[in-house]
Amino acid sequence: MLGFLLRLLPFWVREPLLIVVGSVLGVRLMHLALRDGQWVAAGIGVAFLVFTAVRVHMVVRALRARRNPGPAASAGGAVSEDASQPQPQPQPQPQPQPQPQPQPQAPAVRRPAPAAAEKEPNAWGQAVAAVALFAALGAALWLGPRLVPSDDGSTPQAAAASCPGAEDEELPSAYRHTARAVTGEELCKALNRSGLARLLGTPAETATSASGTSNTAPLTGGRVAQPEAEVRFDTYTVNVSATYNKLSIAQYVKLMEFGDETDVRTLSVLGRPAVLFSDHTMRIEIDLGGSASGGPVEEGPLARTLSVALDGQDRGGYCDITVWSTSGVLPADSALLDIAGTVLPAIAGPAA
Repeated sequence: MLGFLLRLLPFWVREPLLIVVGSVLGVRLMHLALRDGQWVAAGIGVAFLVFTAVRVHMVVRALRARRNPGPAASAGGAVSEDASQPQPQPQPQPQPQPQPQPQPQAPAVRRPAPAAAEKEPNAWGQAVAAVALFAALGAALWLGPRLVPSDDGSTPQAAAASCPGAEDEELPSAYRHTARAVTGEELCKALNRSGLARLLGTPAETATSASGTSNTAPLTGGRVAQPEAEVRFDTYTVNVSATYNKLSIAQYVKLMEFGDETDVRTLSVLGRPAVLFSDHTMRIEIDLGGSASGGPVEEGPLARTLSVALDGQDRGGYCDITVWSTSGVLPADSALLDIAGTVLPAIAGPAA
């Protein structure tokens, strides 16, 4: 199909295009062959260059033929001109001829006027137009990806991992006794949004895992609901939990004076008291080979946590948003504030 289309093009369009394409491909293949030491590519490059040389020779011959027409035409014209001269012939003796009878005159036939000579196209103009067309196509292919606006993260990217369903899961009694408490599945759906990676500053990543559990707070005898959700990415891990107890953020900040928290900063998020702090996670190794004991508890990477009260009056209960990475690099605090803006509306405060 391509060969048929090439044959339809005029000579002064087709040949320059073939010369440009052949020279570019030949030089490129020879460069790759010399750089990588691939003799097959070198052979193909030589074939393209030979093909280009043949085409250049054909164009040069055509240009010479158009500039210097052959002498055969002038010689032939002289011969025909000499042949057209009258030659002396012997005069025959006059013989008595009968008188011709008058014949009806036939109407004169008009000879068609010679057609005007068609103007031949300019060979150099066609060649320049063909090269310009090829250059324009090459520039469009080269600059197209740069001129087309790329996705800057404004379009949300769908999460690769989905939250598991918990239709058959029986909730602890603390959830029935706590008004407006969310479950782990609801908390996971509120966290595992399509724009979570963009909030973390890594819009190209997708979630590798997502989970949600409807737990209870430790050391409370199962009386305090504490749902939890976690979403993992290649760079960061985000954990969100809601604790429905009587501890306020003001009391929580006072307890930090006896803890190992660092870089503590109080603030307000969506009209609710909040506190930002850093602390190390714990790394626990569990032996699944049948041994009863696992590895020792070690200090894990540093994590950044944002704790926000469940209501504006700080009547008790809080939501923890924690982010960490295995490399120890933490995102900006603005990322935690943005995540809180998407998660907190799904977590209702304590009933009045």
